[in-house]
Amino acid sequence: MKAVAKHVRIPPRKARLAIDLVRGKPVNEAMTLLQQLPNKSARVARKVLESAVANAMHNDGLSPNVLYIERAYVDEGPRWKRILPKDRGRAYRILKRTSHVTIILGVAAPQARPTARRASSTAAPQEEQN
Repeated sequence: MKAVAKHVRIPPRKARLAIDLVRGKPVNEAMTLLQQLPNKSARVARKVLESAVANAMHNDGLSPNVLYIERAYVDEGPRWKRILPKDRGRAYRILKRTSHVTIILGVAAPQARPTARRASSTAAPQEEQN
């Protein structure tokens, strides 16, 4: 249950802003959070998350309600090297950074229901006798 987007045209530092917000959250909560964010990194992260959920549903038959984001990280991809002409015949290099966005989903453990307990006689503190 993994999805990877490679060579995404966004710097890794900016892409990590959205990924850091959703790491460890349930899929439904992460999806609504990413839909509300206005930046490009949130759109990229949402597409990768949707792909990971689709992989989990198709390959493993899991419901999105039981999934959570187990690991999410952004690695640096290759840099595009460009030249900016400057005065007196000089040339400045521009590095356009790319990212590899990875999201790995896990299955959330079912939460145990608290059982109703009867009041026991040891619940009240006992007084010491001298």
